[in-house]
Amino acid sequence: MKKVKRFGISLDEQSSVMLDKLVKNHKLPNRSRAIRYLVREYASKEACASDAEVSGAVVLIYDHHKRDLLTRSLDIQHDFTGIILASQHVHLNHHNCLEIIALKGRASALQSFADRLIGLKGIKQGKLVMAGL
Repeated sequence: MKKVKRFGISLDEQSSVMLDKLVKNHKLPNRSRAIRYLVREYASKEACASDAEVSGAVVLIYDHHKRDLLTRSLDIQHDFTGIILASQHVHLNHHNCLEIIALKGRASALQSFADRLIGLKGIKQGKLVMAGL
């Protein structure tokens, strides 16, 4: 088990209320867990901003009937084979598909990949989620 370091913290009233709201909204067991959550979120954001190695996923919703969309999407994916770990394709209904592409690599490479995919004509919605390793 990891060592735990205990320390005191002083917060103004407004910050204390916001911390308690975080605990409640995320159903965290206590303030310590909330602070741990915030520190990890900050570290992950810093890793992404500094172009460190990160993991992530691109989530796309698209109409698979759009002409050449799948061909163009696959061409882009072949340009980025070094960062793609896996992908999953789900049929939502007759027209719409959901694709989830798991990634690992430099934050800038993940962002570039996502930007190219999300920018394709026929992509209805797309989002990149990244987290530091």
